[in-house]
Amino acid sequence: MVLVGKSADMLEVQKIYTHDLELGMYVSNLDRPWLETPFLLQGFMIESYDDIKKLREHCEFVYVDSRRSKLDESTIKRKVRSQPRQTKQQLFTGRNLKPHEDQVAWNVEFPQAEKAVAELSRGVDEIFDQASRGDGLDVVRVRKAVEPIIESILRNPDACIWLALLKQQDAYTYQHSLGTAIWSVALGRQLGLPKSDLRSLAIGGLLFDVGKLCLEPELLSTDRPLTEDDYEKVRSHVSLGVEMIRETGLMNQDVLDMIAHHHERHDGSGYPAGLSGSAIPVFARIAAIVDCYDAVTSHRPYASAITPISAIKLLNERKGIDFQPELVEEFIQAVGIYPAGSLVELSSGEVAVVVAQYRTQRLRPQVMVMLDAEKHPLPKSRMLDLKKETRTAGGKPLEIVASLKPEAYGINMAAIKL
Repeated sequence: MVLVGKSADMLEVQKIYTHDLELGMYVSNLDRPWLETPFLLQGFMIESYDDIKKLREHCEFVYVDSRRSKLDESTIKRKVRSQPRQTKQQLFTGRNLKPHEDQVAWNVEFPQAEKAVAELSRGVDEIFDQASRGDGLDVVRVRKAVEPIIESILRNPDACIWLALLKQQDAYTYQHSLGTAIWSVALGRQLGLPKSDLRSLAIGGLLFDVGKLCLEPELLSTDRPLTEDDYEKVRSHVSLGVEMIRETGLMNQDVLDMIAHHHERHDGSGYPAGLSGSAIPVFARIAAIVDCYDAVTSHRPYASAITPISAIKLLNERKGIDFQPELVEEFIQAVGIYPAGSLVELSSGEVAVVVAQYRTQRLRPQVMVMLDAEKHPLPKSRMLDLKKETRTAGGKPLEIVASLKPEAYGINMAAIKL
């Protein structure tokens, strides 16, 4: 902590690493002279993700004035860390990490992704039905079922990400396990993990809630408040899942870690073992993040889906508490602020669905405009590339101004044809 000023004019300033910055923080000083950076003002409020990006490009850490920030002081203090962030290689010691590049355009990949997700969805239903009848879990079939998804995400993740969000419109076809498998592989791709690890993430993402097949369906679908006894039964799905997997003879430790520890939390407040920080296996830390994101962006018996940008905000708020900050940041990079399949409102008043992102300009994706400025359906949707088209016909800035819930304005996301 650095103190600037004296007596009543004293300002409390916290040293914050740039990967822990959030909107609403007031940057009062940098880790280098201001003249060595492109910032015109010596002290400014972080008002956009572009501000954060620029700070990360030029600084390792900055000093944040808690009294001039829009965030409360306790939120800022939670971001204070004594050590710099872990690198990807430090997180995955011994693994050969290589960046994955898009191999095809999203519209080329979409038919393949649609086929892969449909096949996996059918496979999940059959595999889980078999397991719930007590006939055991067919892990060989699970491994075979996830292969097309892995290949699709490696070629271009946007198509599968679209379908992962779409499943909230059809809870019977696009299950939570399907979504978590897709998000897990998307994050693994962002981290540069090899295909063997992406396979582990896909299998683990698909199976980490498999123990719930042993619980009463009414308990999982109820919208009433759970009793303490109910909570204990729900928590037991972790040990039940581990037991089910061990009975199959599966020896993949990363998959077992995801099942056994996906409810552990960074600050030690999770279950079943109350592990914290680096004591939690890294694949389980990934599972915790994707489990949360998929859950809150899905319609559940006791809660409606929230928008992707609200889910990202939630993950940011829980960095350092529930989730490892570095992995949250990588997840945000993997899916973007406005992932494919997000419904958004433009500054022109038009409503569009995001169809693909630019990896380096996440705030200016390619969109499909569905409604005009008066929110009337267009006779025919039109494609719009916000990276190339930055102004409206009247010359005003053209950008995304809001993330909308998937059912906004009566739009049927499941009926959209790409």
